[in-house]
Amino acid sequence: MSAVRSNADKIQIFEKMPVPKALATMAIPTIISQLITLIYNIADTWFIGQTDNPYMVAASSLVLTVFLMTVAITNLFGVGGGTLAVRLLGSGEEQEARKVVSLSLSLAAGASLLYSVCCLIFMNPLLRFLGASDNTIGYARQYLFFVVVLGGIPTVLSSTMSSMLRNVGFSKEAAFGLSLGGILNVVLDPLFMFVLLPDGYEVMGAAIATLLSNCISFIYFILIYRRVQNTSILSLPKRIEKVRPQSVKSLFSVGVPAAIGVLLFDVTSMVLNRLVSSHGDLQLAAMGIVLKIERLPMNIGIGFCLGMVPLAAYNYASGNYSRMRKFFTAAMLSGLAVSVTCVILYSFAAPWLIHAFINDPETISYGVPFLKARSLASPVMFLSFHLVHFMQAINKGKISFCMPIIRQLVLNIPILLLLNRLFGMSGIIWTQLTADSINVIFSFIFYFCVMKTLDRRRDEKL
Repeated sequence: MSAVRSNADKIQIFEKMPVPKALATMAIPTIISQLITLIYNIADTWFIGQTDNPYMVAASSLVLTVFLMTVAITNLFGVGGGTLAVRLLGSGEEQEARKVVSLSLSLAAGASLLYSVCCLIFMNPLLRFLGASDNTIGYARQYLFFVVVLGGIPTVLSSTMSSMLRNVGFSKEAAFGLSLGGILNVVLDPLFMFVLLPDGYEVMGAAIATLLSNCISFIYFILIYRRVQNTSILSLPKRIEKVRPQSVKSLFSVGVPAAIGVLLFDVTSMVLNRLVSSHGDLQLAAMGIVLKIERLPMNIGIGFCLGMVPLAAYNYASGNYSRMRKFFTAAMLSGLAVSVTCVILYSFAAPWLIHAFINDPETISYGVPFLKARSLASPVMFLSFHLVHFMQAINKGKISFCMPIIRQLVLNIPILLLLNRLFGMSGIIWTQLTADSINVIFSFIFYFCVMKTLDRRRDEKL
């Protein structure tokens, strides 16, 4: 565990450290943890792919949409509570910030427990609804039971606790905890899949490895919270805290849109899986691999976004709009540079990358054009995420609520259905580029309107 610096050292990052250095301090550990998280997510697919059984790969892809619901719960309380806590710090309300953190963790625990129970009760109809066939449902049940039913609580709480740490300046500690879980998952995957469990249970082995790694990561965060509780606003909940009504409103005004953004993404993924599975299980397996590979630029970009959020939120609350805007621009340019680089890389390396996951020639023949087409959307996808994160940082709940609705319900799903009907699989793989290119235009309109309002507010104070 890294040494814990004082609260005053953390404030230095928000207020006085040069923008590039401050962003790097917050973003680089987050990017590293995002990459390790990506590696362990890819590891499951890669190790399962070594069986050369596309039905196992397709099953793990189906469960991803169910797993994303745990991310929605994390966003509800981790993003909502975390950004509120740092804004309260920016306005000097430390005691209220402490209560908000405690309440957020308590609510996250309760929500994740309820979701795990629902997944257990409705497992079969849920998987059938998502497109599971007779060839894939058995594997999907194994993966869902261990990763979500048993693993839901440690997964949600680990991510929520990490979000709180990062938002108040403990970026390295937050990154290490998530990285620890990712590294353990990569190590445990082959042990459970190919050594401890018999042939045919590789999906269950991958799921057990994920469950254990998330539990160990959760234990790490408990220890970190005990260590920093005397030097920060972070502590483990001892009771349900009573906070001001305005704090509850602010928590949910940002947290609900952040959760809905993931839910709508999940709905889009469900529609995508249903449409792709209608073309065949091999196409679904190929798309599952592509969706993992294309996450490289997204995870790095999200690392920049998550590093930017507390910095922008703090300076927004303290009224330093100029510094806030500089953090927004620096993170945007950094993420775009990574996205464009990956587009170039994937255009050349697509065959090798797909082959690295599975040795089935027909699945590879589908995966290569899928990856080349979808990778072109990386820059506009990043801009869509970045603008939403910024709106969450500055407490623009209504706007951050509208943006994912426009992106998914108004653009993504209708365009997906239309292009599938007109062009089949070829239409599906070009949907993301089409939808996000249009969405970025709307997002920047929101951004410039907000900036105009903030500039007017600043001028009135002068």
